[in-house]
Amino acid sequence: MIKRRTVLWLAAAVLLGAVFAGCGNGGQTQKVKVGEVTRSVFYAPQYVAFEKGFFKEEGLDVELQTTSGGDKTMTALLSGAVDVALVGAETSIYVYQQGSDDPVINFAQLTQTDGTFLVSREDVGEFDWEKLKGSVFLGQRKGGMPQMAGEFTLRKRGIDPHQDLELIQNIDFANITAAFASGTGQFVQLFEPQASIIEREGKGHVVASFGTESGKLPYTVFMTKQSYIQDQPEVVQKFTNAVHKAQRWVQEHTPEETAETIAPFFKDTDQDILASSVKRYLEQGTYAETPALAEDAWNNLLDVMESAGELNERVELKKLADNRFAEKAVQSASAAAGR
Repeated sequence: MIKRRTVLWLAAAVLLGAVFAGCGNGGQTQKVKVGEVTRSVFYAPQYVAFEKGFFKEEGLDVELQTTSGGDKTMTALLSGAVDVALVGAETSIYVYQQGSDDPVINFAQLTQTDGTFLVSREDVGEFDWEKLKGSVFLGQRKGGMPQMAGEFTLRKRGIDPHQDLELIQNIDFANITAAFASGTGQFVQLFEPQASIIEREGKGHVVASFGTESGKLPYTVFMTKQSYIQDQPEVVQKFTNAVHKAQRWVQEHTPEETAETIAPFFKDTDQDILASSVKRYLEQGTYAETPALAEDAWNNLLDVMESAGELNERVELKKLADNRFAEKAVQSASAAAGR
């Protein structure tokens, strides 16, 4: 009887030890609900953070949901349906312009360039932006970063997007690729892996990168309400630490290794397509190497929004970004690497 009790006690002790070990840093696991604006290879470091256990290492239980669109993502954040949103930094400016008492604060940047590519239906040979004039262009949603960065690039190249071409903007984001594949438009603005898939199927050719053309931008950022940062600063710090670990991992590994790691999030996409997509983004410096938002990139964002007529006033970076968590995450990672 004593032996049986001893065995049961040992089993319970082992079970409790496993539970506490899984809580990270010897404490209770903290739940964080995240809403991503879409599911995209563009966000590869986020998925690496999940698959490599970086969130768990920080003692976080992160629940991810795809909220499909900037408006829906911001609504989910403001209503408390999610704690953190992964969406374009412009959405925080829109909330600020509406006079919110609890502004949305950017705390960890994930991507630092536009993620779309210009795809031509025909093989145009050596590409010249002048070839867009008079064409039918399948663009993105008005007021969203893809469309604003696209129009910004066109204007830089001497093209008025509303006068020099036929601009289509009434197709939902999720249906743009299918619309182009079925014959709508001569040119289209696509993210990866859709651009690579269209190429593979022989339905289009990638001819230019809007990411390269529009310059550095705080394009996709983890953000939360100011009240959440005030109430949960340790959670925000742990979250940012995990993001930065993933950023470093992506920079230090091959596109093929990253593709293999994030594959569970893209079960319907071939490995080679994932790898080519990651490779394109790495080559043009799309994935941010640090979570901190840079002032010059923020000012470029304001220029892009101003050019699109979507900015009421220029907002200083410090009003809508808190880089304390990013800076501490980078310092901690550097110190750990130097040991």
